[in-house]
Amino acid sequence: MYGGDEVSAIVVDMGTHTVKAGYAGEDTPKAVFPAAVGWIPKDRLGTSDDVEMKEAKTTARSKSRGKKAEKEKEEEAEEEEEKKKGEKPKTPGINDDPSKKNHYYVDDVSFRRDHCDLTSPFDETDGETKDWDAVEAIWEHTLRKRLVVQSDEHPILLGEPVHVSRETREKMVELLFEKHNPPAVFLAKNPVLTAFASGRATALVVDLGAGGTTVTAVHDGYALRKAVTRSPLGGDALTKVVLKYLEKTKKVLVKPRYEFTRTRSNDGESFDVRDVKGLGSTTPAYRLYKQMEIAADVKETTCRVSDKAFNDADFKNVPSVAYELPDGTVIELGAERFKIPELLFNPDLVESLGLPASETPDWRMPDGSPLKGLAEIILDTINACDVDARKDLFGGVVVAGGGSLFAGLRERLESELHDRAPTNVRVKVTASVNTVERKFSTWIGGSILASLGSFQQMWLSKAEYEEHGAGLIHKRCP
Repeated sequence: MYGGDEVSAIVVDMGTHTVKAGYAGEDTPKAVFPAAVGWIPKDRLGTSDDVEMKEAKTTARSKSRGKKAEKEKEEEAEEEEEKKKGEKPKTPGINDDPSKKNHYYVDDVSFRRDHCDLTSPFDETDGETKDWDAVEAIWEHTLRKRLVVQSDEHPILLGEPVHVSRETREKMVELLFEKHNPPAVFLAKNPVLTAFASGRATALVVDLGAGGTTVTAVHDGYALRKAVTRSPLGGDALTKVVLKYLEKTKKVLVKPRYEFTRTRSNDGESFDVRDVKGLGSTTPAYRLYKQMEIAADVKETTCRVSDKAFNDADFKNVPSVAYELPDGTVIELGAERFKIPELLFNPDLVESLGLPASETPDWRMPDGSPLKGLAEIILDTINACDVDARKDLFGGVVVAGGGSLFAGLRERLESELHDRAPTNVRVKVTASVNTVERKFSTWIGGSILASLGSFQQMWLSKAEYEEHGAGLIHKRCP
């Protein structure tokens, strides 16, 4: 028994946009932070300094010296106490490992650093885990700095994409046991956890994540591998379209917040905007990341899904909405507020946004065929299942993920599926009204699963791993 009243399991959902972590049995994750990891080559660390932070450092240094000395004394006293108790010293972190060439920053890319590049743990094309150093840095930050737990005392349940390879699963288990030494581990498929969070064991889970959209049939608590359809069109793809539309079609320069300063002018009503100098060592990846944050906010605050298929004539007179960019530039958004989310249902509309041919994305399905809309992807997934299961899947479509938070999406998807479904089939699309539940549905499902008494016999224990190896995970967590 690894769960129970004494020690609760830790649940981690490492998504393409954010990492969610917390304790099993709780309603929401304790820690939520970006999945993007910053890194600087260690040989360039000495040359790195942040332009924005220089003034703040000099003014705050004198104040912090006294506090810092006190904190250091407290930490030394704590270390002495730990040694007296005979507790094991912590293993060195990834940034202390001399074999690693880069210094990593997790949940710490909010301000600019010279030469700081960004990486994601996942491959953009197939969604597989590619950067294991980034994964290691994320886990270390999650367990040591955000949850602040002794990882060898808590079993860990990890959510994983449904299409992940056997090699990746084994590497994941190996890394967890060797680096963090938990008493037990379990890998659960994301769509299965989403289905559990909605109170179902059988459902068709539509997960609109940042890195793409995945539609999976879940039957009796198992994801059907033959009935999984993936599309690259997710939240980040739409955010990139918004950014390109603003810069190429609207001719608006989207300036990251670190590139300028805003001070209130003497009249008290307007602002003086001045460019910050000395930013030549900023990497293109970091600049794009900060631009994407602004474009994402534009998308989330102004865009919504139309009730029916988008038509330029119907939306010609739609009232425009004003949005003020961080540098004070005000943009007006009209029909495009509906046209950009419409790409989820009709990807070909991207050609009508007025983007240059070189900037127009050429989205493709994983097999290389032209990209299909959301309703077609769902139908393909249902048709890949046994005939007996299709009726239950049409009546149990569950929409989740941060990309599903557009107003009107659930109603529109239900309407589209109703028009395409067989006549004698009832179509029901459910999505939690609570945005927190919809964004964190995978984590919530993991929290429910890991706290069940009947689940405690399912864990892969450390002793079993040492005896049989990481390959046992395929039997224990199919």
